[in-house]
Amino acid sequence: MYLLGYDIGSSSVKVALVDAQTGQTVAIAQHPEQEMLIRAEQPDWAEQDPNDWWEAACIASQAVLKQSEVSPEQIAALGIAYQMHGLVCVDQEGRVLRPAIIWCDSRAISVGQTAFQSFGTEHCLKHYLNSPGNFTASKLRWIQENEPDLFSKIHKIMLPGDYIAYRMSGLMTTTATGLSEGVLWDFMENRPAYDLLKHWGMSEKLLPGIVPIYGKQGVLSADAAESLGLKPGIVIGYRAGDQPNNAMALNVLQPGELAATGGTSGVVYAVSEKPVFDPDQRINSFAHVNYAAHQPNTGLLLCINGAGSLYRWLRELISGESARISYAEMEEMAAQVSPGAEGLTIMPFGNGAERMLQNQNPGASVSFLNVNRHGKAHLVRAGLEGIAFGFLYGIQVFKQLGVQAKVIRVGNDNLFQSKVFATTIANLSGLRIDVYQTTGAVGAAKASGVSAGLYPDLASAMSFHLEPVQQIMPEQPDPRLEAAYDRWQGLLPKVE
Repeated sequence: MYLLGYDIGSSSVKVALVDAQTGQTVAIAQHPEQEMLIRAEQPDWAEQDPNDWWEAACIASQAVLKQSEVSPEQIAALGIAYQMHGLVCVDQEGRVLRPAIIWCDSRAISVGQTAFQSFGTEHCLKHYLNSPGNFTASKLRWIQENEPDLFSKIHKIMLPGDYIAYRMSGLMTTTATGLSEGVLWDFMENRPAYDLLKHWGMSEKLLPGIVPIYGKQGVLSADAAESLGLKPGIVIGYRAGDQPNNAMALNVLQPGELAATGGTSGVVYAVSEKPVFDPDQRINSFAHVNYAAHQPNTGLLLCINGAGSLYRWLRELISGESARISYAEMEEMAAQVSPGAEGLTIMPFGNGAERMLQNQNPGASVSFLNVNRHGKAHLVRAGLEGIAFGFLYGIQVFKQLGVQAKVIRVGNDNLFQSKVFATTIANLSGLRIDVYQTTGAVGAAKASGVSAGLYPDLASAMSFHLEPVQQIMPEQPDPRLEAAYDRWQGLLPKVE
């Protein structure tokens, strides 16, 4: 039997086909090949059409089947991972009322801050583990205040993964972990954040019904099956936001385990055995994929929006007009420069409001530039180190909150393919980095196998056929690198 996993990203939709018996990934496809369109009609806005996600899921799903030559009859279950914090609004007939406001949209920051103060900081932190911030709940409040006519037509709100599950099954549902991503879950009451909705004068009926994070959430309808190239009746068995899902795909399910990803944004993710919040609101806390009332495992997440996005910008900046430099060539350039980039320091922001800076949007910056010493290679090295320092900052915050890491687990892609980047984190943190050949879509596929009865639990599903392809052992850090991190930290108060 086979399992399908869907990863609904803001850049593309990835689909993975996994052999449930061997744990091997049989095929992976994504659509589109280039980045999906993000609309920004005003500064700091970011919107996408949910129908584009569905169309991409259909195309990628058909591509995986064609690539693998696996019959739809052999697929037992499917799982969904998705970009977090988005807001999809639909009417009574399930029609999308407006473009989705996605994760990197910053319009609702002031809305969330107002609610944090008016509803009570202590209440928000103890009950929701976060301020409403710039999350899904605040985006809904923004619509209520700025688009009242449209707000009156909303039947249900959904997260991006909820919407894809709806298109697959015809059922409007969500999960506890999904609601917690949107600051719509009350950890003290173990129920949706009805008090927050009431505070804003919103109906509880706007929230869909709740289904288990992994379990039978619905089955594939005939219409959806035809569009996806599958058979009707396949169990939809799992759903979670991309960062909790990525951690799960790396088998990060217990305290002491830490996951990191270095894509467009950078993320450090740890697990606590109980709900934990950061009084300074540098990190976010959400229900992890194995959260339950009797076992309230909580994921702690620090996000650096300006991670891979900064490195891509540097690539464009230093490339010639005739040809774009490769990331491998950039790695060679960085290796030519000594640790610490001879004093050059880059703050890796510039991609919207940074939660780790209490929702401030300082932009990226270059400091201590010496025009007589520094060149393109220094920019590359300082860029990689600056992003890595953001990861280290997250590990420090976790320690302050009593969460001690033993190992970092990462996927074999994106920034962690850079030796300069990975060794900077390993050497300064003193933690081993285990690199795995897996993806969020593969993790979602395996998790759905638990619902189909093919694995006894999530830990068994994730550990099955999961061995590190590389281990990066920490070494004594270069004093110049330690000095560079001190300089970087010294610049933080200027941008907070």
